[in-house]
Amino acid sequence: MDVSDEFDCGMEPTDDLASFEVVNVSNLGLLDLSADDDGYVQETKDKTKLKTKLVSAWNNVRYRGWSLKSKPRLSKRSPVCLLGQSYQLSYSGERESFRRAFSSLLWMTYRKGFLPLDGSGLTSDAGWGCMLRSAQMLLAQGLMLHMMPAGWTWPATHHQTKDDLEVLDAHMLDDSLRESQRDSGKPRRRSLETALECESHEEQTHRRIVSWFGDLPSAPFGLHRLVELGRASGKRAGDWYGPAIAAHIFQNAVAASEVSDLAVYVAQDCTVYIGDVLKLCGTSRMDFSLRCRSGWKSLVLLVPVRLGSDVLNPAYARCVKRLLELRCCMGIIGGKPKHSLFFVGFQDDQLIYLDPHYCQTAVDVQQDNFPLASFHCKTVRKMPFNRMDPSCTVGFYAGSRADFQTLCSDVTKALTSPEEKYPIFTFVEGHKEEERSCTTSSSLSHLIGIATLTGGCEEFGEQVAKQISVDVFGKTLMTADSEALGQMRGADVTL
Repeated sequence: MDVSDEFDCGMEPTDDLASFEVVNVSNLGLLDLSADDDGYVQETKDKTKLKTKLVSAWNNVRYRGWSLKSKPRLSKRSPVCLLGQSYQLSYSGERESFRRAFSSLLWMTYRKGFLPLDGSGLTSDAGWGCMLRSAQMLLAQGLMLHMMPAGWTWPATHHQTKDDLEVLDAHMLDDSLRESQRDSGKPRRRSLETALECESHEEQTHRRIVSWFGDLPSAPFGLHRLVELGRASGKRAGDWYGPAIAAHIFQNAVAASEVSDLAVYVAQDCTVYIGDVLKLCGTSRMDFSLRCRSGWKSLVLLVPVRLGSDVLNPAYARCVKRLLELRCCMGIIGGKPKHSLFFVGFQDDQLIYLDPHYCQTAVDVQQDNFPLASFHCKTVRKMPFNRMDPSCTVGFYAGSRADFQTLCSDVTKALTSPEEKYPIFTFVEGHKEEERSCTTSSSLSHLIGIATLTGGCEEFGEQVAKQISVDVFGKTLMTADSEALGQMRGADVTL
């Protein structure tokens, strides 16, 4: 078996991606008594190279898990959703559009061989940095939406590649027709010179965004910077970072970066305070009339949520699907120690994701025209919804005040349905500080609802809720029976 097939993710061959090799012992200089010094040096290099490959293969099995490569088996009968866009893979044009869109997503993985992280001798994040890598992918998607033209795809994906999606060509559909149906605006003619200039500018922006996530101390969203910011939360290199802590780290990283026209808001206690968002983005007025970005910082909204206890509560699966169908959704990060993933879509009851659990050699992003291939993945991976870890953070993007208004409306609609009485998070008018001074009965009602939904009966919800005194955000002030709280399945409460 060729192990490289398992890790075929559309990147340039490197030692880290190489397969096991059959070594012809008879050719090794060690057995040649007449080998000269040059032969001995070559033999040493061969042994070192083989050792590197074996160690690399072991790291990938250890941190990612061993599995034989299998085709994604994406069905031609059901549409595939990828970050707010739907694709019908029975059409060749749709299949190619999906391939290009997926391969254009930025892919951040474990890396090795970078400068030691401050305060430690670690030169790799394999085994502990997957949540930070997933969060990097989430922010990278927000930056791509913020800085790249709508519908942009990486030119390298435009070349024909082997079709490894297991679907049948049931119909043929003209690509231009399908693409025109996606375009809301009227296409304009551009000269070849103008097109090349635009492509060059877009590729420079693409490369610039990737460089911000490089594994070096100067990169604003690189691992070194994230570990440094994590100290404020009591974290250090080698620790596990949860999705909520990762969200706050990136909020601080963006605030201190050169991206001055973008703000990150992290919801607290599953509540988004609209007044606080408007203040953060540069306006205190409830005025959504302007569609331009003048006087407004574009917004990345991060909402940490808990969707169950040890596993995803099935009641939330439909809600997760509706969120991923929104154009404003940047994706979802979630996971447990050593298994964080970046969810970008779904088909039927299978989530589509990018996996950071692959150790690659660090890329020097300070070089001109540094290779981009290892930052993109062409292999689609999927998993059942019931394997999704319930601790996660959902990301959204709004480029203007009008976009934020639409976001509030669309997300609220996605969060509410006849089957789901209690949303996983809410939008509230005003500011958080205005609400902190009072405690309302709605907090207790919300807690009872969450406990009822996750615990299975209203009586159980009331029993647990009565043992807790909460403020308006659902944060625990005191509790009489912590053991009873432990029985709650994904209760929306902080102990």
